[in-house]
Amino acid sequence: MIFNRKKEADVPEVMDLDAVMQKFDRESNVRIWEGKAKILVNCILAIFSLFCIYVTLFATWLEELRLTTFVAFIVFLAYLVYPARKGKQKVNFIPWYDVLLMLCGTGAFVYYAANAMTIIQQGSHFAWYQIIIGILGILSLAEACRRSVGLPIVIVAGCFVLYALVWGLSNPTLWGKLNYIVHYLFYGKEGVLSTPINVCSKFIVVFIIFGAFLERTGIADFFINISNAVVGGFSGGPAKVAVVASAFEGMVSGSSVANTVGSGSVTIPLMKKTGYKPEFAAAAEASASTGGQIMPPIMGAAAFLMADYIGVPYSNIVVRAILPAVLYFAGVFITVHLEAKKEGLRGLSREELPRFIPLLKKSYLLIPLILLIYLVSITQRSIQYAAAIAIVAAIVVSAFNKENRITPKRIWEALAAGGQGMIAVAAACGVAGMIAGTITMTGLANMMINGIVTLAGNQVIIALFLTMLCCIVLGMGVPTTANYCIMAATCAPILVRMGVPAVAAHFFVFYFGIVADLTPPVALASYAGAAIAQANPMKTAITSTKLAIGAFIVPYVFALNPAMLFIDTTAWEVVLICITSLMGIFAVSASLEGYLMYRMPWYQRIISLAGGLLLIYPGVVTDTIGICLVVVVLALQLLSRKKAA
Repeated sequence: MIFNRKKEADVPEVMDLDAVMQKFDRESNVRIWEGKAKILVNCILAIFSLFCIYVTLFATWLEELRLTTFVAFIVFLAYLVYPARKGKQKVNFIPWYDVLLMLCGTGAFVYYAANAMTIIQQGSHFAWYQIIIGILGILSLAEACRRSVGLPIVIVAGCFVLYALVWGLSNPTLWGKLNYIVHYLFYGKEGVLSTPINVCSKFIVVFIIFGAFLERTGIADFFINISNAVVGGFSGGPAKVAVVASAFEGMVSGSSVANTVGSGSVTIPLMKKTGYKPEFAAAAEASASTGGQIMPPIMGAAAFLMADYIGVPYSNIVVRAILPAVLYFAGVFITVHLEAKKEGLRGLSREELPRFIPLLKKSYLLIPLILLIYLVSITQRSIQYAAAIAIVAAIVVSAFNKENRITPKRIWEALAAGGQGMIAVAAACGVAGMIAGTITMTGLANMMINGIVTLAGNQVIIALFLTMLCCIVLGMGVPTTANYCIMAATCAPILVRMGVPAVAAHFFVFYFGIVADLTPPVALASYAGAAIAQANPMKTAITSTKLAIGAFIVPYVFALNPAMLFIDTTAWEVVLICITSLMGIFAVSASLEGYLMYRMPWYQRIISLAGGLLLIYPGVVTDTIGICLVVVVLALQLLSRKKAA
């Protein structure tokens, strides 16, 4: 994995990157298997990956059979890989109660798979033992999710199910309510087996496997080295390297924390060495790493769900995500540049920079990514097919790199890593489906929609603000994928009811689900960066929020004016929007940093912020006023230069 890269000389010896991952990333807290036991576990994980590839590409199984078999594998592997508690683990040990839970949970879904056609024909009439089996399946999946993802999402799911049992259903008896809930959430297609797990089993799994293969080609180190060669020598070079490298590396890892620790183990010590404060160095890496999930062409797993929810091709989502992602990373890049100028920080010396020409010889590592983009966007191939071909391409290109050649042994390791990487995402999707199903089953979704619409009145901005709060609060400890599933079922319809286009509404909740990893008090990516930088976690989280300001502004802009997402606009308008938006994000970044050519007094910061916001919002009038305000600030800064001279 990327985060197991050898430690650089600048990383303090006391820093254990694996320990950081285990503390802030639930997926890294795994059992310790060694020797023959490790070989056996890796074989099972690799077989699961091969099974997923076969099913998604070739099998024509009944949907209920395909999904229940997939979830049965996930439950089995979750108990095999993840212990009940964090902390020191015994080698090659799994307690009896975990074996019992594994068999009960796996058996429940295997029973459904073996009797899928009979259960479908039953309708809503189930025997008592079938209800017990359903309860065991639901509880075992929830526990698997707690182990691999964390407790917050399980608490949210438990609260919604408890609401259904106590208030949400009209059935007078407890057994009647249980019967209905189990039928709806376990045996029906609106709960565990709903859209999230369906999309996960069809699309997300092959991209997780692709990411595992791509990591083994050495592309992460290539991204860092090429970023160093391009921007490392400029003012505050290491911070700019962190932004550029994390933008690319995030497309591969798909995890904010893993990306922060992976590239941060190299970039954060270099930033501190250059002169950046520890909190700023950690925040720069965390904000850039988190943005990897919104960076086309390979976005976070939630982007695949978005395509399915909205009913558009994934390539359509990728195209619409380009400008918001560029604005996000531009904002972070500009802020670290201004911080470097303000503090008088220099870049790396020529001796410390890698040579650009030799690096170009390794540009063949990009072929799998380029091929994937071509197959998805140009040839209109299916996502599964494109990812499978890209996996083969990754194996082929690695043959030209002696250090990272993918041998048969490493193919097996990549398949095992891909299988392990699926567990947390699939478990989160299953529980998120239960939450969305409970909301639909009880009619709570309509009540929430009507309540917020009434509260907001005709003011879309109020509905957007309330939705933002819901996404950020729910995203504290809940994975982006699960957060998006819940918000897509609850808050996105609210925005659509208020007149926001469906694409913009779903992008809005998608963005704010992601920035929860940066926003205090539960900012896991920021805290992971702070651990590496040995900085104050809360100060790091606050600085991360400032650096990622684009992610808080841009969603409001495209929700109020979808032209930023290339909706109902012309080519000339798109060019104009790109230019003015980049100018606007520069002005906003300068305002927050308090520096342009010289330190800015408070009134210049206010004028710059107002001008930047007006420039980001598409429109001739707003752009004109925004340009005038920014020109005023520039003029004042030039006057300061003359006085200084």
